Amino acid sequence: MESKRPITDWLPITKKEVEKRGWEDLDVVLISGDAYVDHPSFGTAVIGRIIESEGFKVGVIPQPNWRDDLRDFKKFGAPKYFFGVTGGCMDPMVNHYTANKRKRSTDSYTPDGVAGFRPDYATTVYTKILKELYPDTPVLIGGIEASLRRVTHYDYWSDQLMPSILATSMADLLVYGMGEQSLREILTLLKKGVPFHQLTMVKQTAYMRSSSDGILKNKKWTDIELASHETCLADKKIFASNFKHVEQESNKTFANRIIQQTGDENLVINPPFQTMTEKEIDSSFDLPYTRLPHPKYKKRGAIPAFEMIKFSINMHRGCFGGCSFCTISAHQGKFIASRSEESIMKEVDQVTQMPDYKGYISDLGGPSANMYGLKGIDQSICDKCVSPSCIHPVICSNLDTDHTKMTDIYKKVDAHDKVKKAFVGSGIRYDLLVKSYNKNGDEDSLNEYMEQVLTKHVSGRLKVAPEHTSDETLKVMRKPSFKHFHKFKEKFDAIDKKHKLNQQLIPYFISSHPGSKEEDMADLAVETKDMGFKLEQVQGFTPTPMTVATVIYYSGYHPYTLKPMETAKTKEEKQDQHKFFFWHKKENHGWIRNKLSKSNRPELVEKLLANSDEKKEIPKWLAEKRQQQNKRKGNKKR
Repeated sequence: MESKRPITDWLPITKKEVEKRGWEDLDVVLISGDAYVDHPSFGTAVIGRIIESEGFKVGVIPQPNWRDDLRDFKKFGAPKYFFGVTGGCMDPMVNHYTANKRKRSTDSYTPDGVAGFRPDYATTVYTKILKELYPDTPVLIGGIEASLRRVTHYDYWSDQLMPSILATSMADLLVYGMGEQSLREILTLLKKGVPFHQLTMVKQTAYMRSSSDGILKNKKWTDIELASHETCLADKKIFASNFKHVEQESNKTFANRIIQQTGDENLVINPPFQTMTEKEIDSSFDLPYTRLPHPKYKKRGAIPAFEMIKFSINMHRGCFGGCSFCTISAHQGKFIASRSEESIMKEVDQVTQMPDYKGYISDLGGPSANMYGLKGIDQSICDKCVSPSCIHPVICSNLDTDHTKMTDIYKKVDAHDKVKKAFVGSGIRYDLLVKSYNKNGDEDSLNEYMEQVLTKHVSGRLKVAPEHTSDETLKVMRKPSFKHFHKFKEKFDAIDKKHKLNQQLIPYFISSHPGSKEEDMADLAVETKDMGFKLEQVQGFTPTPMTVATVIYYSGYHPYTLKPMETAKTKEEKQDQHKFFFWHKKENHGWIRNKLSKSNRPELVEKLLANSDEKKEIPKWLAEKRQQQNKRKGNKKR
């Protein structure tokens, strides 16, 4: 049974809880599209605990009702300094809709997984309400939704080009990326008496300013001006060319300030902070979280997103893969911020003391499990780099890919007297582990890591993400050639056989990605079948703001080459690509035969459906081909 904790262990979410702390009012009020879970994996909890640690009185309004008399928005009144608004840990539109824009029936960040407790475009909806109710109180927006919409962007769900979310929401200030450093500086300045409207030089923030007022000078920053929002509306190619600058500036050590005219205002995006130091990221994870949902949700049911991560440990942030369909580097940056071993082991202790802990840690990982502690050998080289990826088209010779630190932490967690087993549930970058791709990698450290993971940290299934088999599509994705996945599978199979593990390798794939054609999907089906896979971890490409792939999808141009590129866009085109994943389903056999015959690829029918139950329904051309093959075999025997 869980011990009874005082309600004041959580940040207050009701007026009564504010009064229990002896407060009459609040300095900051946070509004979130998620239920309030006081855990370092949930952004609202992190931001709230940081505000608290700086000596401010903070309250949280989780999932306010935006459709009634707005009493939820009014319950605390106006805070002294500002409202902080986030749509939640997931972009609300990705949370609400599938790749085919079908409405989802569940919401993992709501008790019992019930849908309907947050609006579409939640950050904008919440902010507009606050601006109506409290026009004189500043609103600061942040989180994944605001971060990815900080500049002119394509919105897949409304199928239109949108200006910065600052323009649509009327918020006063936007914090992009992981906001701890910006927030601490904002709070420090507010404590010193700096008015909110003068917070114009805080790194990793963005704001709108009237064009007639000009651009405020900062001698330390160089400005780059993007094509205006209106120009982007008129010319898709120019919109694509803008994105290259946005992505590069997001991933530099020392970036430039970005200016973009939008109507009669200028959008100003200040450069990001440098990657958090070990001490800084530790201080964020070491705050006094209860690690539990707020008690008010007990009668409403479990929160699925919390249940999934409550016994997991996040070891680092950031991803240097730079995959063209992924938003991780756009939000967390490409440079890895790693926690100290001490901080990680301290959290392991906390997890093992949780009331319903049964001896198992569900994940020791991060955005990509095996990037912990990896960074440039010579930082001065990284400081000059503008590449969005450290491992594409090749692994940078300046990247230290030694996996020893990770292996050592895994072993220490294994040795913990209250840990029966710790899993690595996050996806692993397989390309870092094969010598064919990671040519400069220390083979001993890579082999030891892989053996450690497969023998100690896998529950029968290892997840990796080759994403496609077509080299041309993989280039667009910024992923390595599929031939390296073959090498990884050989290595996996060898370790599996050596230790008699009988484990499964589970590859992830994407259909309808820009550059992927129907025939590429047919080849993917054949090649993965030949490798012994019946694919289950598959998805259709979903265009999300701030990715290369989404820019291609909308504009038809690659932002780095400005060359035209095809993309499956209609519902039928997408469904056709996706069906090839499921060649083994009987209901798809007739469709596959028809498609491949029309595409002049009849040889693939034999490869895909040779062992199917419907093979007796052989088309005439295939029957004749088999007859000729049998004759040749007979002649050879004679």
